[in-house]
Amino acid sequence: MADRFRGFLPVVIDVETAGFNSRTDALLEVAAVTLTMDENGYLMIDQSFDEAVDPFEGANLEQSALDFTGIDPFDPERNAISETLALENIFKPIRKSIKAHNCKRAILVGHNAAFDHSFIQAAASRTDAKRNPFHPFSTFDTATLAGLAYGQTVLARACDVAGIDFDGKKAHSALYDTVKTAELFCAIINRWKDLGGWDMVLESRQYDD
Repeated sequence: MADRFRGFLPVVIDVETAGFNSRTDALLEVAAVTLTMDENGYLMIDQSFDEAVDPFEGANLEQSALDFTGIDPFDPERNAISETLALENIFKPIRKSIKAHNCKRAILVGHNAAFDHSFIQAAASRTDAKRNPFHPFSTFDTATLAGLAYGQTVLARACDVAGIDFDGKKAHSALYDTVKTAELFCAIINRWKDLGGWDMVLESRQYDD
């Protein structure tokens, strides 16, 4: 795994929020899926984690965003926790996975990854999170990768072309979207391997040596 992504461990992240501005709008859900690799070099899902998050003090809550996600930030049945604890619960197993795979850092994988990355980084800054495992600016964007591989940039449509089941009624749940994004990312990486793309990289390394 460390060799495949230059020492980075891909970790799929999805967030549900109360708006588009990571500095002012509330983070409401965060989910993470760690990936691993089998003995034949194929990428697959390892573990998943998710947390419902209480809006931080003074957070903006855009009603249109809440209507879109269907999340009631103040519903006690959400069992929401503070941003500080949520990030701690998400970051800790990611750091363990980084170590287990002999990687040096995690790299965020997301569908339109800049959005998820911005909210994770803003929350980490807001809570003074220790040992943030993610690269500060690099990401893998499955919207871009799916556009290349399948000619689709919408998650549901890309999954359809890739042969991945997608239930629109379950969309906009951070965990569901994260798992589907992880399946899509693995499908693209593994398809590239099947087509001989990774073998070409390995062959070019031999020539360089």
